[in-house]
Parts: sequence; structure tokens; C-alpha cells
Amino acid sequence: MSARDWQVEEFEQHRPQLEAVAYRMLGSVTEAEDALQEAWLRLSRSDTGAVDNLGAWLTTVVGRVCLDMLRTRRTRREDYIGTWLPEPIVIVDDAPNPEEEAVIADSVSLALFVVLETLTPPERLAFVLHDMFSVPFDEIAAIIDRSPEAARQLASRGRRRMRGASAVPDADLARQREVVNAFLAASRAGDFDALVAVLDPDVVFRVDAGPDSPLARGPITGAPEVAAQVLARGSRFAPHARPALVNGTAGFVVGSGDALVAVVGFTVAHGRIVEIDLITDRSKLRRV
Repeated sequence: MSARDWQVEEFEQHRPQLEAVAYRMLGSVTEAEDALQEAWLRLSRSDTGAVDNLGAWLTTVVGRVCLDMLRTRRTRREDYIGTWLPEPIVIVDDAPNPEEEAVIADSVSLALFVVLETLTPPERLAFVLHDMFSVPFDEIAAIIDRSPEAARQLASRGRRRMRGASAVPDADLARQREVVNAFLAASRAGDFDALVAVLDPDVVFRVDAGPDSPLARGPITGAPEVAAQVLARGSRFAPHARPALVNGTAGFVVGSGDALVAVVGFTVAHGRIVEIDLITDRSKLRRV
């Protein structure tokens, strides 16, 4: 086997892990693919003969690339109107195959990505690599050019920000689906009281319509306010909704293929909807 063939084989072996790291760092399938492409270019130009653990080496490279991308993107996001949400990972079939089940089990909810966006790039990297992928702090320190103790503190700050910032979804997917179906039924019927009944009193409704959309708006909170917004703007779309798994939790899509209009993710906790995340940004829907 040539050195080139060996590199290709090793890279493909580690690709699933690297994709998971990049997506959680960036919240974008497109940007994650760009990060992996850059990692491959760096691998192809490097002499890795003395590298004992190529998986760790590649994770470090992907981490550095994502850190640079986050810093650049943070500057661009300063004028973003409304709520930024990630490119969703959607499975429309309610009976996913084993490969899709693995994706679901390893998913990060849309709501959790919203909280990740509040972290600084170094905090996000330290938290994601250590808490989600068990990367040692000395390896994280090398990526951010700080001491292992500083990396530990960054991860700790990120952990504190994450803790309690987003509700933990009910583990029972079937129960989540029941609640989302009740939400859809109430929306289709135009039943305000039934809609309020499935919403948590402090429910949060977020919309990502894209950075330049005139429909962009800040989050709406409170069951009556969210119910009124859903009935005013969403009832006409409700009949066209189809059940889906959105980043591993119950949700739905509106439309299909090139005519996809929206992806909606829900966080259901204690039998009620506590967070609704609506994505209508066309650039993100093209990836679904």
C-alpha cells in the first residue's frame, strides 16, 4: 500500500468522528465538510510517519480549523437579525434504519446548539472536545495555545453556561411524538386553548429565517404569545406538515424536496413543549 493510499484509508476510518466533532463545533453540515476538506489537505501535505495516534492528530487539526472558522464567523454574526439556528439533521421516516439510529443517538438538539453559540470559540472548543469527545486537556491546550489548566477552566465555564440553559428533553421519543402531534392537531384546528395546553407556560419560540430576511425576529416567550403567533402565521402550513426527527428529537417538516418550506424542532420536557425552533432559511433547507 502506498503512503497516499494509507492516508486515504486512515482518513476515511476516522471520518465519522471528525464529522461529529466539526458539526458540533460549527452547527453547519456545509462548514463541517469544509473543515474536513481542509484537514485532509493538511494531512496530505504532512509527514505523519512519526505520529503515534493519527485519530488524535486529525481531531487536533479539525479542532484548529473549526476554531479559526468560529472566530471569523463570530465577527460576521454581529449583525444577524433574529435567532441563528444550525443546519438541521432530519430523518423523515419514523422507522429509521440502524445507521440513522446511530445518528439519532449521537445528535445534539437544535436548542443545545443555541446555547453553544453563546460560548466563546475557545470555550466551545474546550467544552465540545472534552465533555462530548473525552479529548484530554493537554491536547486541547495545544490547539488553543494555552496551558492544560486554562483549557480545563474554559471547559468548566462552558459547562456552567450549558447547565440549565436548555431543558433536557423527555427521553421517550414516542411521548415526544404524542405531544408534537397534539400541537399539530391544535394548529390545524385553530384551537387556541388546546395549543396553550401543550405548551409550557415559559415556552420559547425561535425563528431562523436567514440573515437578510424581512421575516427575521427575536424569540417569543410565553404560552399565550407563542400560541397566538403559531395560529396567526402557521395554521395554513400545519396541514402540510409531516412527522420527522430533527436532530434526534420529535419535529416535523413542511413541504418536501426542492419545495421544502420549513423544518421545526421541539424540546419536550415533562410532557409539554418548552422550546420550538423553526428554520425557514433557504440556504439551510437545501441541505435537508
